[in-house]
Amino acid sequence: MYFKRILLTFLILMIIVVIPKPASAMHIMEGFLPIKWALFWTITSLPFIILGFFSISKSINKNPELKLLLGVSGAFAFVLSALKIPSVTGSSSHPTGIGLGAVLFGPLAMSVIGFIVLLFQALLLAHGGLTTLGANTFSMAVIGPFVAYGIYTLSKKIGFSQGIAIFLAASLANIMTYATTSFQLALAFPGSTGFLASLGKFLGIFALTQIPLAISEGMLTVVIYNFLAQYSKSELSQLNRKGDTPLSRNVPNE
Repeated sequence: MYFKRILLTFLILMIIVVIPKPASAMHIMEGFLPIKWALFWTITSLPFIILGFFSISKSINKNPELKLLLGVSGAFAFVLSALKIPSVTGSSSHPTGIGLGAVLFGPLAMSVIGFIVLLFQALLLAHGGLTTLGANTFSMAVIGPFVAYGIYTLSKKIGFSQGIAIFLAASLANIMTYATTSFQLALAFPGSTGFLASLGKFLGIFALTQIPLAISEGMLTVVIYNFLAQYSKSELSQLNRKGDTPLSRNVPNE
């Protein structure tokens, strides 16, 4: 009952953000990257998406009841990443919402979810674009989930509490997503001063808006996880029995 209320809340939020509005871009805007870089990042992202489909298929085949929890992870990423603040020309700053799903299902599954989120935002909200979908996927749906997964695993090994581990995972995944976007923009537009100077410029501008957003996203992700832990114990225990994500070491079996 409570889990259905969570899903309903996210669906309402999705309807709100889908209402047409002027948009500057989500990550890197349509047509902004030179074609060689657009193709490069598309090819680079493709293996992760393919492997991610196998990961999701394996999880759902073993535990069909996890579909709803996977859907909530996708809705969380969709809603948060649709809330944007204009930043560097041709891009924007916003939360990513990737950390939650990466902790729950692993990075490969969230590569697929992130790709789908970016695709729908490009088609429905004019955030990002089809030509830059590969670059945006690599930063938010590849680098972000792997950083979140790695930070969470490391934090638990160090002995941090569940809340701190999830906060660090979500926050640092957000920051690294935008560090990757800065890297992509610097490669494509080194300017007269060169790659390193361009990278420093992009990182400096993004930091003004992204660091506060990353902290906020980390806190919100902890709140949502705690809510799921309280009202979706059955689904989380399935992840525990599945045993192939770092979360499985921290969720008690029912």
